[in-house]
Amino acid sequence: MKDYFESINRNNLRRNLFTIIGMLLNVLAAFLMYETGFSFYFDTIGTIVVTVLGGVFPGILTAVMSNVICSIFNPHSLYFAVINASIALCTSWVLNKNYKNKVLRLIVLVLSLAIISGSLSAFIQWQLYDGPQNDGIAAVVSMLKDSLGIESFVIYLFVNILINIVDKGISVLVALLIVWFLPNQLKLKLKNSRWKQRSLSREEKRDLYKWSKDVNHSVRTRITLLIGIISILLMVIIVVGTSLFSDYVKSERISSLENVTNLSAELIDADMVDEYIATGGSIEGYEETRNLLYKVKETSTYINNLYVLKFTKDDGCYYIFEIVGEDQELHSPSKKVFNIEKYESILPELKKGQVVQPLEEGNFINWDITVFNPVYNDEGQCVCYTIADISMELMADYNRVFLFKMIIILAGFIILMMVGAIWFTDMFTVYPINSIASMIDGFVEVKDDQEKLDAQVRKLRKLDIRTDDEIEKMYISLCKMAAGTAEQLREIRYYTESTAKMQNGIIITMADMVESRDSDTGAHIQKTAAYVRIILNGLKKKGYYAEKLTPKYMADVEMSAPLHDVGKVNIPDSVLNKPGKLTPEEYEIMKTHTTAGKEIIEKAISTVKGESYLREARNMAGYHHERWDGKGYPEGLHGEVIPLSARIMAVADVFDALASPRVYKPAFPFEKAIAIIQEGSGTQFDPKCVEVFMDSLDEVKEVLKKYQSPDGGNL
Repeated sequence: MKDYFESINRNNLRRNLFTIIGMLLNVLAAFLMYETGFSFYFDTIGTIVVTVLGGVFPGILTAVMSNVICSIFNPHSLYFAVINASIALCTSWVLNKNYKNKVLRLIVLVLSLAIISGSLSAFIQWQLYDGPQNDGIAAVVSMLKDSLGIESFVIYLFVNILINIVDKGISVLVALLIVWFLPNQLKLKLKNSRWKQRSLSREEKRDLYKWSKDVNHSVRTRITLLIGIISILLMVIIVVGTSLFSDYVKSERISSLENVTNLSAELIDADMVDEYIATGGSIEGYEETRNLLYKVKETSTYINNLYVLKFTKDDGCYYIFEIVGEDQELHSPSKKVFNIEKYESILPELKKGQVVQPLEEGNFINWDITVFNPVYNDEGQCVCYTIADISMELMADYNRVFLFKMIIILAGFIILMMVGAIWFTDMFTVYPINSIASMIDGFVEVKDDQEKLDAQVRKLRKLDIRTDDEIEKMYISLCKMAAGTAEQLREIRYYTESTAKMQNGIIITMADMVESRDSDTGAHIQKTAAYVRIILNGLKKKGYYAEKLTPKYMADVEMSAPLHDVGKVNIPDSVLNKPGKLTPEEYEIMKTHTTAGKEIIEKAISTVKGESYLREARNMAGYHHERWDGKGYPEGLHGEVIPLSARIMAVADVFDALASPRVYKPAFPFEKAIAIIQEGSGTQFDPKCVEVFMDSLDEVKEVLKKYQSPDGGNL
């Protein structure tokens, strides 16, 4: 046991150390390329090596953690973790494909990695930096755009994929060289270290997948769904958080605008507004007020424009003051302006001089906020509005970039979590449980074959489950139970064989008792047993009484058939072997052989407790003279109330009595005997039993031929 745990710890240590070396290899290559300013990175060599030897999850772990470490010297590295993780996924996918040509596999791998890496990195850089980070590449893109007239992003995407073909081609070759130089024994240990049981071949994994295909909801699916839901919730939380932050910033901006408009309203002489309009602003005091408003705008953060507008009832307005950018053309205070679409939605309120709420226009990506503050004269009338607006475009850009950064950072970690969850579920749960369950199915299939059962026990032990949790504990218990069961079945088989010999001895002894007294019985016992077997097989073949006709039941009925006339031992010889027709009194005595046989076997059952074959012997002995129509004896049972074994024996017994010579009659011709049986279908006999008997006449003839006497008659 100590060696077992030491082996597990060595495997874990070896795998973890190998993953750390892969990370360091990535980080070292990335650092050298970053410091030298090369267009290549070679930061996926370690990822490819670890994926090839350790599997997809160690490969993705190497990829993501490498980028986390690289963010120490390259702040942008974390945004590209999703690319490195995708490299590990793609490498694992290509390696698991069946390519007969190794060169073709290598080409597909390089092209796949280049397309994925080139496309993703181009998209990320374009979204975050509006172009390539590398100045040399940016110059090439600009030159090609001028000469070809194609969109810059399309050119950059193409150039980036070409660069990555070289980058990933060299990376793959270096990685494969590293793998090739490693000792084969070490490579095998690294590949097997992921398993928490005996390592499975590709064919064995495919067989397990087929075996579990009918599972409605696999553990792997549930875990993947759970991680997916968690990932979506994280995305939602980020979006909601960004939205809440935007709302906070918006409220701050509105508050700032309100302060500006309030201060501006205090600077304006409301009684001079009409004079400003009439004189076009050439009156004394206008320029002083305008300069003060300009200073208010300049000293207020985030304010785009500051206006003082007077709205008229004819949907027009006067720009009394207009504090905008220096290059903007100003409206004359005396010139009325119409069709101001920006304020159209609140124009009725503005014309009436009412207080209006801040006006928001646009969407999450780009929107403007405008605040209105009414200016009142001494009589309390609104003569104009001070209006300030602000564009939230910068805030929208910040939100977009922030969300994009968070999504691509999370994407790398989500891939790590998803694949990690699936990998751990497979290694610690799915493969061990499926392997154990398929072995259990194997135990069911071998049934009572001792050699196959022992072989199955050995196969179960070879699984070597070592998950170090409840599954391993269950596996150990199953191994003990399987070994114990195999040993118990070996003992049971021994006792069963002994019991079977005893059963046969009882039957032979009791049948001999009847045969020694009844001159007609002899071969009758063997023939009726053969007919019973024929009828049983016929019923089974046609699917009649399927629930009843189990292999055990059929064996019991056939085995106990010779005892159906055991009650004749109680019949006097004068009646039993009388050559002529029986009198009514003698016939009544003869009929008692059914009840006597039933009582004899019931006594045997009480001695040999619970033997089911004797129960069917009792049924045949007691009821084989009952009739389908209820006119038989001893109890006058009818239809399916009569035990099935007795209904089968009724056909076999009567046919043999007809087709065989008796002390009181010669044998009937075969055709006549068959005709009588057929006539009794549905009255004397179970129709289904007669049907299958008639379908098996060739076999019946073989039985008659086998027991034919030397003179041509039947024994």
